[in-house]
Amino acid sequence: MITYWQQENGRLVKKDENELERTQNTWVDARCVTRDDIKELEEKFGIEQENLLDFLDPDELSRIEKNEDENYIITIVRLPVFSPSDDVSYFTAPLGIIIKGKFLITICWTDCEVLKDFAANRVKELSLKDLPAFTIRFMARADMMFLRYLKELNRRTTSIQNEVMRSVQNHELVQLQNIQKSLVYFTTSLKSNQMLLEKFRKTKIIKLDEDDQDWIDDVEIDNRQALEMADTYTNIMAQTNDTLTSIISNNLNIVMKKLAILNLVLMAPTLITSFYGMNVRLPFENTGKWAVIIVTVFCLVSIFITNAFLKLSDKPVEATIRKKTSLRQRHAERKQMNYLRKQDKIAEKRGKKK
Repeated sequence: MITYWQQENGRLVKKDENELERTQNTWVDARCVTRDDIKELEEKFGIEQENLLDFLDPDELSRIEKNEDENYIITIVRLPVFSPSDDVSYFTAPLGIIIKGKFLITICWTDCEVLKDFAANRVKELSLKDLPAFTIRFMARADMMFLRYLKELNRRTTSIQNEVMRSVQNHELVQLQNIQKSLVYFTTSLKSNQMLLEKFRKTKIIKLDEDDQDWIDDVEIDNRQALEMADTYTNIMAQTNDTLTSIISNNLNIVMKKLAILNLVLMAPTLITSFYGMNVRLPFENTGKWAVIIVTVFCLVSIFITNAFLKLSDKPVEATIRKKTSLRQRHAERKQMNYLRKQDKIAEKRGKKK
């Protein structure tokens, strides 16, 4: 879908192609482009098909270059995208920005919050008179959305960790894996945008004034902050995955320990009943009630021992350590009291002799 925007009284106004004033700068907004949109852009504005295919590539990195044949400037910026319906809700997409004459053309294969903010006039002090500055504002808005989405990912990670501490399910593990993928996408895109900002400073393709240079400084600070946050959250996710692996292994060890205790305790009744199932002479074979009584007693003893072992295995380690520590302290206190009593007796004997 292709939309045309021009600025009136400091606000972007949507217009039809026939209503455009040719003397003013125009923003051509192409989102969720189809084959017909690609053909229209190629015919109306003389954009090469190779460049259009680059904009539609989800893995295209940020860059800036100039097409000498058609005389237009190409800039590709990575934007954050939030799509609740997808498995990986947070990812990034390339935004192609073309400056040709009085037209600034943006091409993206999907829709995102950054483009919606521009169309809804939620970006302050926006001006179409300076097209290079308009391009930098896309990067500034992208950094702000990166920071917002990173904070949201951090909140989601914390809530999932709290759920995992109660019970580990496959659903929570899959969610953590998807969040980790989003962080990788964000980190790669932020690094690519950082290289683009550095190229903006060095290149002479776009002429920037002092105000534009100041904007680039601010955008670079925000981009570095978002990149550091993404790196930090990625490291935290890696440590979280290691912790979850340890928790799962520990839970499995506890279950196996309980099963081993049950198997060992139930061996005695099984052994007795297996003896009485053999075709040999055994004690109490003529008195069936004694055999039943003996087996019943062994079963009750096994149940008692099993219960004792399970309680012992469920006892927290900290309580055991505290109990041992308290016993040691009592033993040390008793030694000290005995030593003081001996010293008192020795002192009394010396006093009597004097």
